[in-house]
Amino acid sequence: MKPPIDFYFDFTSPYAYIASEWVDALAARHGRTVRWHAILLGAAFQAAGVTSPLDTPVKRDYSLRDIRRSARFEGLPYRQPERFPFSSLQAARVFWWLHDSPGHGPDAAAAWARAGLRAYFTRGLMLDEPAGLRTLAAECGLDVRAAEAACADAAVKARLKSANEQAIAAGVFGTPFFVVDGEPFWGNDRKAQIERWLARGPF
Repeated sequence: MKPPIDFYFDFTSPYAYIASEWVDALAARHGRTVRWHAILLGAAFQAAGVTSPLDTPVKRDYSLRDIRRSARFEGLPYRQPERFPFSSLQAARVFWWLHDSPGHGPDAAAAWARAGLRAYFTRGLMLDEPAGLRTLAAECGLDVRAAEAACADAAVKARLKSANEQAIAAGVFGTPFFVVDGEPFWGNDRKAQIERWLARGPF
């Protein structure tokens, strides 16, 4: 069996939202699955010694334009959130709680991630606010109280910390970030290269 594609994302990354809408279908076309990893961009930026392009006015203006254009190119709905970026800590903790829970698992975690990215980037649902987190949990059919409790659970906090450390050790410095057969690809705009790699092998 062919190895899975590792997909690293942050709930506050618009390019990760766009990539999240195509990565599973692309993988499936080539007999692959996707292993989703929720991380915190802040931790990756700090480890790499880089800053967000949103911190530089000219890059911010371009990025906001490019995000909208990239979403249109993929045929995806996109609405620039009023508060951007936001703290994705709670959403990421729920992801890992679901991922490691016997009653849920990786597929449920990936479904939560897709729903959370869509909710933030198409409806402006704030997942760092209790009401927003509860709304998404209910929409995903989760036990809302259990999801809220997971955000404060020491084991879940440690799991996210470990996921960040593992991502940094793997060389992840931004999202979306993909690892295919040990080969790293950074950015939504690496889609064509990933497709060719999967279809023909290394180049």
